[in-house]
Amino acid sequence: MKYDFNNKIVLITGGTSGIGLAAAKLFLQGGAHVLLNGRSSAKGQRAIDDLAEFAGKVRFIAGDVSKPEDCRKIAAQAALWHGRLDIVVNSAGVYLEKAITDTSVNEYDEIIDTNLKGTYFIAKYTVPHLRKQQSAAIVNVASDAGLNGNFLCTAYCAAKGAVVTFSKALALELAPYNIRVNCVCPGDIETPMLDKQLAETKDIDAARREMASVYPLGRIGSADEAAQVICFLASDAASFVTGAAWTVDGGLTAC
Repeated sequence: MKYDFNNKIVLITGGTSGIGLAAAKLFLQGGAHVLLNGRSSAKGQRAIDDLAEFAGKVRFIAGDVSKPEDCRKIAAQAALWHGRLDIVVNSAGVYLEKAITDTSVNEYDEIIDTNLKGTYFIAKYTVPHLRKQQSAAIVNVASDAGLNGNFLCTAYCAAKGAVVTFSKALALELAPYNIRVNCVCPGDIETPMLDKQLAETKDIDAARREMASVYPLGRIGSADEAAQVICFLASDAASFVTGAAWTVDGGLTAC
């Protein structure tokens, strides 16, 4: 579905691949100007090349959201592009599947710093720009793991669960400014992150089939399916939706 984002300025962290890149394409198709953020300039250039049909309406901003000072710089650069900012999508994330007894302090910090602190500080530094608009939206990408505990994913679940409750709290705080805040909670989605996860198994095809089997719909989701929900929540079609956590998980959390 195509939404009207004509001349909206959108910042997407983690926008160079996976769900973030899929969302960027949909925003651009709706007429938005999109700023992609990521840590790798090489990946940023590949994303820009992939979006070549939208030349002039998409840019890349390098930065590591796990570092608060980078978040401040990303927000400032995003607002400078066209003098305003309308929509923020926090899609940057990292994954860890490991027993709590085997998880190092550094591994825990990486998960929390990227998935939670990155979301928090991008919001902190973009809100002053969003408040200048008559309406604005923030969409945070959490996970079904933020709603239900996943086996061997304590650090990841802790971070994503915090993103869910943070989104609800921020929605209340920003409602007086007509800034809506929602989060999307995907299940397993076909992304480079999932490919990396499956690559660590002994039999990738068998692992993929087993992963898909837990979903009532019987399959893994696509990045576009998650991106469609992000764009809906950012659009005027969701103008009375804030503080919500939308699952995109093939019915898994209904079990």
